[in-house]
Amino acid sequence: MRGLVFHGTLGKFTWRMLATVLGGQALVLFFATLVARSIAAAQSGGGTEGGTAQLVIGCGVALLAVVAAGTVRRPWGVSLGWAVQALTLLGGLFVQTMVVVGVVFLALWVTCLVQGDKVDRAQAAREAQWAADEATAGGTDAGGPGPDGTGPDGTGPDGTGADGVGRGAGAAR
Repeated sequence: MRGLVFHGTLGKFTWRMLATVLGGQALVLFFATLVARSIAAAQSGGGTEGGTAQLVIGCGVALLAVVAAGTVRRPWGVSLGWAVQALTLLGGLFVQTMVVVGVVFLALWVTCLVQGDKVDRAQAAREAQWAADEATAGGTDAGGPGPDGTGPDGTGPDGTGADGVGRGAGAAR
C-alpha cells in the first residue's frame, strides 16, 4: 500500500477526497451521538446523566472530524484524520453499531489515501509529459500558420507563399 500515509503532505486530489470523507463522517458521528444519548436516557429511566457525557464526547469527536477535514492538506492534518478514525472505532465501546460505522469510514479513508495517491501520481506524470512536449516544441504550435498566414515552410494553405506566388519543389526559399 504505497499511498498509505500517516503524516505528511498529500496531492490535491487526495486531500479533497479525504476532506469529503471526514465531512460525511462528522455528520454521521453527530447523528449517532444523538441516538446514543437517547438510548442512554431511555435505559436510565428518563435521566440524562449518562447521556450527557456521551453527547459531549460524541459532539467533540464530530467537531474534531470537521477540524480534520479543514486541515487535511497540512502535514499534521493526516495524523488528525487518523485520530478521528481511531476515536470513531472507540465509539463502539458506548454504542456497538459504531464499530460498523468506524470500519466503514476507516475503509473509505484507506481507499481514498491509496487511490488518491495513484490519481495524483498519474496527474503529475501527465503534467510532466505535457511540460516536456511544450519544451520540445519550443512553446509554439509548430504546425499552425505564422503571423503572416504562412506555415512553418513559408507556404500558405493553398501552397503559395505569403506573396501569393507558387513555389515549386526546386524553387529557392
